[in-house]
Amino acid sequence: MRAQFVLSEIGVGLRRNLTMTFAVIVSVALSLALFGGSLLMSDQVSTMKGYWYDKVNVSIYLCNKSDAESDPNCAKGAVTSEQRKQIETDLGKMPVVDDVIHESSDEAYKHYKDQFGDSPLAASLTPDQMQESFRVKLTDPEKYKVIATAFDGRDGVQSVQDQKSILDNLFELLNGMNWAARALMALMLVVALMLIVNTVRVSAFSRRRETGIMRLVGASGFYIQAPFIMEAAVAGLIGGGVACAFLVLARYFIIDHGLALSEKLNLIDFIGWDAVLTKLPLILATSLLMPALAAFFALRKYLKV
Repeated sequence: MRAQFVLSEIGVGLRRNLTMTFAVIVSVALSLALFGGSLLMSDQVSTMKGYWYDKVNVSIYLCNKSDAESDPNCAKGAVTSEQRKQIETDLGKMPVVDDVIHESSDEAYKHYKDQFGDSPLAASLTPDQMQESFRVKLTDPEKYKVIATAFDGRDGVQSVQDQKSILDNLFELLNGMNWAARALMALMLVVALMLIVNTVRVSAFSRRRETGIMRLVGASGFYIQAPFIMEAAVAGLIGGGVACAFLVLARYFIIDHGLALSEKLNLIDFIGWDAVLTKLPLILATSLLMPALAAFFALRKYLKV
């Protein structure tokens, strides 16, 4: 097969169906940008989970005098020194516990004043109204229920709270947004495939005389189909390149510069450039193979030899 003939036919086909070719490029670019974005979102959620789950604590809040009057869990009164010491001893014996920090009511009051000193409620609070607590860091954040089972309902314990449950709600929201992006990506891929198939069919119909002559002179089916397949592949590859450029620019302007979220949101561990760059070859390969395969199967019906 002469490469010059194939390349010339590709150029002819792209020029004849310029509008549809542009539509294919745009749809492929949008769908693959969403595809890459959903992959990066999954990486971001995983990175955030690893970063935050490593920092979450289980808080064991102890009963104070105010709780003894209003909370049924503290009906037996405020925590005693013996109960507090026993809780700390039991925590130290548990293999799932990595570290234990005790926060007294005075320390809790000081921290509250530092964070919410301007609120009207802060002026009416006193240290004895604040709950002392044990902040427990686990070797595995998934083992929260071990702590809850051992201490929830014990004398002197008002409640056991897991910070991980708060983060789980956030991650569920992020995962929901990611699945919505994937659904939109799937819809865009279907649209792109339909455009590719229609573009190839129109191109094949407009050159039916040339392909008929080629049949008569004994050209093989692949020789006839190759220009059409490569037209679709070239258009898809251009769309893939646009999608890659979009992801790189989005990472650059949203995280590093422009919005500069990495500077404004220091509490979030953002994905690095390595996560973006490793997705680009996959996007380019998909942009090349998807249109080529779609064109190949579309032509089987229209260009049988």
